[in-house]
Amino acid sequence: MKKAILHTRLKDNKVKCNVCPRRCTIAPDKRGYCGTRLNRGGTLYTLIYGKASSIAADPIEKKPLFHFYPGSSVLSFGTLGCNLRCKHCQNWQIAHAEPDLEGRGLTDVSPEEAVRLAERYGCRGIAWTYNEPIIWLEYTLDTAKLCKEHDLYTVYVTNGYIAPEALDAMGPYLDAFRVDVKGFSNDFYRWLAQVPDFTPILEAAIRAKEKWNMHVEVVTNIIPTHNDDEGQLRGIARWIRESLGALTPWHVTRFYPYLELSHLYPTPVETIERAREIGFEEGLCFVYVGNIPGHPGEHTQCYNCKNLVIERRGYSLGRYEVEDGKCNFCGADLNIVGG
Repeated sequence: MKKAILHTRLKDNKVKCNVCPRRCTIAPDKRGYCGTRLNRGGTLYTLIYGKASSIAADPIEKKPLFHFYPGSSVLSFGTLGCNLRCKHCQNWQIAHAEPDLEGRGLTDVSPEEAVRLAERYGCRGIAWTYNEPIIWLEYTLDTAKLCKEHDLYTVYVTNGYIAPEALDAMGPYLDAFRVDVKGFSNDFYRWLAQVPDFTPILEAAIRAKEKWNMHVEVVTNIIPTHNDDEGQLRGIARWIRESLGALTPWHVTRFYPYLELSHLYPTPVETIERAREIGFEEGLCFVYVGNIPGHPGEHTQCYNCKNLVIERRGYSLGRYEVEDGKCNFCGADLNIVGG
């Protein structure tokens, strides 16, 4: 176990965790909502420091990040636990699991070893993904600091349910913030993920961009009959344009039945295409289709001259007409980092 940061001592040896907006009050010998932080005698400890459940070298496009070092490989790490309980979680085996005190079934990877692995496999950076990265703040922070010394980029693939002080701890060392905006109402977030108020997610994304100059991309998995109404989709698109900027990529992805939502049907392709249209109608320059292999909505088209500038074939790139983040045809800024 390692002493956790961002907690407050309370009376009767209780502690308050300040990593996410739940701000759990944890009694002695108990854990918080995510199951990864334990109160021992009035001090909070993390149970997952350096304990990886999943390690893989992935295309950065798989995150999905389309405007951040296109075509590069990123070493991806996951652990156990999450501060949400999404009904359709694709990684529920790790995200809904609690680690035991010995971390059995997990691989110990120090920050130094994580960096060595990234370099060994030719990865341009490290991403914390598969489950919510903020719950192993201490480890991701130490590793991200080391990444900066080795010229590796850093990525959070996050649900965005992060307290401001936790985001500020990571801020100087985190380059990209790929955030889910799952819907646009408290009722939906309560139903899907047991989140009472989703505004901290929006605030975290804005803070990542405005205070810490992170590259931000937004993903919405569109679930039939639940967040596919025009009101929510238009609300998300308008919020992205007004709060993050028109050049911020929005990925609208197809839902497939899974876990507690196995009774639903896959999102109709026309619903995804309509969501994409809504994004453009609301003034976004880049709206991408996800989970529909071969769809032309995976490609990047310059919003100014309308030329195809990045062609995607699955997670591989074909045509590539970008230099220094700008369109090779007309020079428009495409908000592409590392390309």
